[in-house]
Amino acid sequence: MVRHDREGQTREMDAIGTARVPDHPTVQAALSLARRAPSVHNTQPWRWVFDGHRLHLYRDTSRQLFSADPQGRQLIISCGAILDHARTAFAAAGWDTEVIRLPDTAADHLATVDFAPASEVSDTVRARAAAIDRRYTDRLPMLPPRDWERVEPRLHTTGTEHGGTLEVLEDSARLRLAAASAQSAALREYDPQYLNELHWWAGNDSPADGVPISALVSAAELAQVGVGRAFPAAPPSLRRGELTDSSRLLVIGSAADRPLNWLRAGEALSAVLLECTAAGLATCPLTHITEVPVSRRIIANLLREPAAPQVVVRVGTAPTSAAQPPTPRRTVGDFLELHRTT
Repeated sequence: MVRHDREGQTREMDAIGTARVPDHPTVQAALSLARRAPSVHNTQPWRWVFDGHRLHLYRDTSRQLFSADPQGRQLIISCGAILDHARTAFAAAGWDTEVIRLPDTAADHLATVDFAPASEVSDTVRARAAAIDRRYTDRLPMLPPRDWERVEPRLHTTGTEHGGTLEVLEDSARLRLAAASAQSAALREYDPQYLNELHWWAGNDSPADGVPISALVSAAELAQVGVGRAFPAAPPSLRRGELTDSSRLLVIGSAADRPLNWLRAGEALSAVLLECTAAGLATCPLTHITEVPVSRRIIANLLREPAAPQVVVRVGTAPTSAAQPPTPRRTVGDFLELHRTT
């Protein structure tokens, strides 16, 4: 059975008149929430197409960081993050989703999403969806994560359920990870293409993308963290005094190191960040340490189980409840193409 809505979209119905696919406003609303997903340098390197039946995710290579990310690994991880954000948003709106990853030979086509009405919406889904707007990347020093004994097992479960691996590093590994971070920065210190790319995307006032000055930290605060990316320096934060970072360090990895693994790692990253946010914790994904092969090898040697490191995540407690202003995002119309079927 089919029925035309007020926009002229043909909607699939079951025998009792229940919609079998979401309508255009539902798709737009879900992706309006999902666009808050994290991406490298807030490049938002994705494109979506809704054909009236299925939702398709494509990578947008025009937004790739060709110096920092020549393979497109971080681009695909970013797309994996919005894929999980989108599935979470649809689930909270009452839609189950099934994903076909890398569905065909088109290099840019990363996923196809099928829909079915959900029988119920769990409290866990509602909590993660509500966390999407609250999540932000906190580059400042943190206090230890509260209730860590309760939260940590859930993060392990969440990461593996979403196709990645997750390992919490021992505190003794922090100095070696800081050395890997410093080594990554040193290798890029005199790379003009990398530096131009970094300054193009960070510290500016774009209304739609990039890392704004309000999300950056001063040189002194970066030194207190020890493992952060050396973005353009910002004025000192007014919400924190002298504080040595006491966050826990997580490594999200994968069994192999191919595009499918990168996509799944992005999905795992999204789920872990939302789980932390729902638990009241602050987070900061770090990808610069995994950009350089020598640093990735250092991280791999810190892991108890063999894995290809994809993203390092700092998890802690923000000393104050004052979060930074939301980072900019493109409008849904900038990355979503709607097809009206008849």
